[in-house]
Amino acid sequence: MGLTAQSTAAHAAGAAEFHRAPGRKVVALMGNPNVGKSTVFNALTGLRQHTGNWPGKTVVMAQGQYTYKSESYTLVDLPGTYSLLSKSEEERVAASFLQSGQADCVVVVCDGTCLARNLVLALQVMELTTQVIVCVNLLDEARKRALTIDLRKLERNLGVPVVGTAAGRREGLTRLLERIRSVTGGFEQPHPKTVAAQEDGQPLLALLTGGTQQQADAAAKRFVHRAEMLAASAVCCRGCSYCQKERTIDRILTGKLTGIPILMLGLFFLFWLTIEGANYPSMLLQRAFDALGALLRRGADTIGLPQGLTAPLLDGVYATTARVVAVMLPPVMIFFPLFSLLEDVGYLPRVAFLLDAGFERCGACGKQALSMCMGFGCNAAGVVGCRIIDSPRERMIGILTNCFVPCNGRFPALIVLGCALMGGRENSLLSAAVLTACVLAGVGMTFLVSFLLSKSALRGFASSFVMELPPFRQPKIGRVIVRAILDRTLYVLGRAAAVAAPAGLVIWCLLHLKLGGTAAAYCLVDALEQPGAWLGMSGAILLAFILGFPANELVLPMIITLGMGEPGTWPVRTVVCTMAFFLFHWPCSTTVLTIKKETGSVKWTLVAMLLPTAVGILICHLLAVLL
Repeated sequence: MGLTAQSTAAHAAGAAEFHRAPGRKVVALMGNPNVGKSTVFNALTGLRQHTGNWPGKTVVMAQGQYTYKSESYTLVDLPGTYSLLSKSEEERVAASFLQSGQADCVVVVCDGTCLARNLVLALQVMELTTQVIVCVNLLDEARKRALTIDLRKLERNLGVPVVGTAAGRREGLTRLLERIRSVTGGFEQPHPKTVAAQEDGQPLLALLTGGTQQQADAAAKRFVHRAEMLAASAVCCRGCSYCQKERTIDRILTGKLTGIPILMLGLFFLFWLTIEGANYPSMLLQRAFDALGALLRRGADTIGLPQGLTAPLLDGVYATTARVVAVMLPPVMIFFPLFSLLEDVGYLPRVAFLLDAGFERCGACGKQALSMCMGFGCNAAGVVGCRIIDSPRERMIGILTNCFVPCNGRFPALIVLGCALMGGRENSLLSAAVLTACVLAGVGMTFLVSFLLSKSALRGFASSFVMELPPFRQPKIGRVIVRAILDRTLYVLGRAAAVAAPAGLVIWCLLHLKLGGTAAAYCLVDALEQPGAWLGMSGAILLAFILGFPANELVLPMIITLGMGEPGTWPVRTVVCTMAFFLFHWPCSTTVLTIKKETGSVKWTLVAMLLPTAVGILICHLLAVLL
């Protein structure tokens, strides 16, 4: 199977974003969230789209290409959806593409561990097209649950090809490729057995989407009833001990009395491992960069490079970039793989479930818990993730409050400041407790601001949604660590270094450009000293936050470069107020641009910048007064 290294992703009005390549068969991939659709996509195309063990990951339309038996195919990974009702953004994207007729074949991926629920979507797709293949995935998970699925019987009852796979283990993929070739090439013609195709002279799906409420309810019940009958006839369960064990674990992890304490302990342990493990490597890395810098300086002197060139490059660009990498690399190399393991095993959806009730009480949508969890990785990604929220009012609340949780660009600085507050990295337990408190403060502020917005500028009633908790899965540790390093660690580090290099040059210029005999940087520091002191910080710290607008990763190295020294030498009040401002201040430039794109409004973008900044100013001043 030949592969091509080409992929695109489009947040679509559906088919309008898709451009069919000449000579290629188009295969659409559909399915409920968390059925392994992205894993199937990766296995067939080799493009390695990031997959995660929680629902709603794919909100865009990804495309990839593969070749099988000299035929070229374009595989379109549509957003995960439970139905074709077009109530949410992902449902609109999937339904729009399907109705465009551009797909030569539609592969509906179903979860073999809960076949009845997944077949509802397959039956709806069969109402719109005959070119359907049902892929029963996660057969390895089904075997663990002592489930046996009669695929041949299911195929006879559906009237379309049925293929069983365990895509994560690459089981059944060749059979799937062969059936796709057979259907798209006209060698096999499916004959879908639709759900009583007509009622009152209209297709059943039309009643579901455009009929009266009574007709829609009746149509929905018939789809569900048919799916349950199909699953009951094809699935045999030989035992239930595995399922009982999983339900017991779920009751503990999501229970009212146990869920939150376990979450807090988990955060504490995560931060403790990060701090404990990053201490020595960070010190060694900084020493290595210092040695390399001295070597570069000797080399520049040897070849006679002018001081006017070597000083800005080495003292500005190199020194700032080296400091960013030395501070950030060790913690993120530990934090992100551990965070990815929690995602892969299926714990993060349980966290979102725990927070769901809180968001509903605040007048927001429970889906905001999912987008907030995405924000811990990147606030820009969290803002985009708010597309899964159907209500425009609730989506706006999610966008405006996403920056109240610390993103990966702020975590390294918070780790350094937390260690400084607790007397150094040797007090890793206390430092981990401080960082856990910071995260909880961010979550708490998200709840509070969501509540205030829902009672003022964005008044309305909270909508409800059904959230599917995925099964626990044994993480593929090696793959998860590699993907965490490549997808998250190196991406964040690369972005930080790319911004740190020009920022280092700007800082060097500000430090050496004289205004009335004083360096421009210190003129700005003096001008900001009074407001900085009012916030419990200093002019240098406030200037670093302003100059760090392109990326949060830059702020702490800039503070040190501007003469504040290492955080361990700062007064306690300065460390505490700086941590608070790291938690609550304007989002980075990438997130701001994302907010503007998602809202299409300059006004709401400014609100999204001002809200966390106003909270940060208020909290910092109160702390400055109290301390």
